[in-house]
Amino acid sequence: MSQISASLVKELRDKTNAGMMECKKALAESKGDLAAAEALLRKKGIASADKRSSRTAKEGTVASYIHMQGRVGVLVEVNCETDFVAKNETFREFVKDVTLHIAAAHPLYVSRDQVPDKLIQAEREIYAAQVVGKPENIVGKIVDGKVEKFFATVCLLEQSFIKNPDITIKDLLTAKIAELGENMIIRRFTRYMVGEDLGAH
Repeated sequence: MSQISASLVKELRDKTNAGMMECKKALAESKGDLAAAEALLRKKGIASADKRSSRTAKEGTVASYIHMQGRVGVLVEVNCETDFVAKNETFREFVKDVTLHIAAAHPLYVSRDQVPDKLIQAEREIYAAQVVGKPENIVGKIVDGKVEKFFATVCLLEQSFIKNPDITIKDLLTAKIAELGENMIIRRFTRYMVGEDLGAH
């Protein structure tokens, strides 16, 4: 397919947030196959994002979001490499989306490496007790599967993005790193809810 239509390029751009030329190239490479072009861009984006992940991110912003007439509040720190990107509209929109997501989805940790081992062990014991009596090899697989679901519930990066459940927050972050050309890190967050049990967090 030599002629790639502008509407196809726009559709791919809307789906991936990649640049216009990158979308054209990917569609040309995949002979106009939208799904294949999207997969191609994802691979390239992840590859370029991986390269950038070793770079230091010391700039950024602390953003807040107050929800439900002051009943839920979120503070989040997102870092990038330069002050230029910290002031960029795309970066600001991403940070805003992250605060909205945290308010709605109530993650407890940024990533799985922050989840205390004691908590993971306690969850494993609960899941193992739920499948007592099944063959040993099946029990292990079921428990592992439930632990993965647990991480996807409590870890921000592994949660499905509330605005687009087909992607995780990590996917969204990777796409923004590829788009802005800088390493970005969701450093930390705090979520408050009026009347919430203080011992629960």
